[in-house]
Amino acid sequence: MSVLLETSAGDIVIDLLVDYAPKMCENFLKLCKVKYYNFSPIHSVQKSFSFQTGDPLGPLSSESDGGQSIWGLLSGDPSEKTFPALFHPKLRHLEHGTVSMATVPHPSDPDTRLAGSQFIVTLGDNTDYLDGKAAIFGKVVEGFDVLEKINDAIVDERGHPLVDIRIKHTVILDDPYPDPSGMREPSASPPPSKAQLATVRIAEGEELLDVEASEEAAAEAERKRREREAAAQALTLEMMGDLPFAEVKPPENVLFVCKLNPVTTDEDLELIFSRFGKILSCEVIRDAKTGDSLQYAFIEFEDKKSCEEAYYKMDSVLIDDRRIHVDFSQSVSKLSDVWRSETNTKRKSAARRGGEKGGWGGVDELEKWRKYRDEDVEWRNDESYQMVHGVEDLKGRRQDGGGRDRPRSRSRDRDRDRRRSRSPRRDNRDRRDDRDRRPGPRDADRRRDDGDRDSDRRDSRRNRSRDRHRDRDYNDSGQRRGNRGGGRDDYRRR
Repeated sequence: MSVLLETSAGDIVIDLLVDYAPKMCENFLKLCKVKYYNFSPIHSVQKSFSFQTGDPLGPLSSESDGGQSIWGLLSGDPSEKTFPALFHPKLRHLEHGTVSMATVPHPSDPDTRLAGSQFIVTLGDNTDYLDGKAAIFGKVVEGFDVLEKINDAIVDERGHPLVDIRIKHTVILDDPYPDPSGMREPSASPPPSKAQLATVRIAEGEELLDVEASEEAAAEAERKRREREAAAQALTLEMMGDLPFAEVKPPENVLFVCKLNPVTTDEDLELIFSRFGKILSCEVIRDAKTGDSLQYAFIEFEDKKSCEEAYYKMDSVLIDDRRIHVDFSQSVSKLSDVWRSETNTKRKSAARRGGEKGGWGGVDELEKWRKYRDEDVEWRNDESYQMVHGVEDLKGRRQDGGGRDRPRSRSRDRDRDRRRSRSPRRDNRDRRDDRDRRPGPRDADRRRDDGDRDSDRRDSRRNRSRDRHRDRDYNDSGQRRGNRGGGRDDYRRR
């Protein structure tokens, strides 16, 4: 036994567990049959947990009585408004889409719970918190995407959707129970009452209109974006020289043929399509390296009328065991090739003639790019090539004996002038300053070298003095001379 709920979010199919909860299933079926749930709002939405519905007015209406059972609805007796709910021990809230009746404790017997018309549908798994509080009588078998929409709906702090989600219609797919006495099934779904209309916050139609308007605006924005992108790409191709101008239009006398058999040749297509008119060119596009057919071709007719006739007659025609597809060509590559060839030919011919338009490439406005010099320079790869210097580099050079320019040593001249201008007194002061300086590693090395030179000078002076004394005391024959004027002792006496 099943029931179809048509909601503003989509359709939901519920299978009823008549073997486990017969009375609750009968109540639900008969309420659906009399269209009691029509326009009932979905409320108390708790994300990934559950939502509740079944009250024709909902909790937002002050006139709502919370709903009533089919027996209370038919008799009008307040005591039959609710009935005791049966909790089967084998039924648990473990699956997504479990359907159960909402219950309240009996005023005089808290262990007994009463059910009316409201029911709960779970939006997640393992919602066992509802066990013992809601009585299970069915499960959702179709429409889980609708449950996801309800789960993702924008709600207020009490769980009421800001945009109304309501039960629009109920359809009984199978009803095994006989109708209660006095029950009459309406011939058509009743319109919503004034009390129901008063609970509307944002109607479904208003939201759909807004969605459609936003979708149209988004589509228009996307179309404009693509147009701007196409215009920019066309302008780029024009600047690169691939298109004669950005607003170039594809030719109207060229057909595009695809889904060809690889064995189909240019001659075959030309023979087949020639019955519609004179063909200027027929080319099957092939791979540049292998020469294999790429299974599409372009056919150019002499006039537009022949091209249109071939388009209407040859689409989906069988050629070489293949059903071809024919459409008007959108390619402008041939136009670009022709334009580039003609333009380059004109430029070359004008350049050869050397006439008025004899600039670079045949156009006066085009010049060869000279990056460094005003004239063309032919580079020579020989030994005579020398570095090129400016006039400022040649200043201060002098001609040496070898005939080559050599820069004058300005630092050497400055040192010479400085030595000439120094006075002895300044030299002595500089030497005292040098002695007063704190010695370092270089000073130690310098002192060591100076000490070695002083030692050599002392040895040299000693040797010269010894030689002079020897020359004075000895004659040429090597004999010692006598003392003149007393000798060393006379010197001491004096």
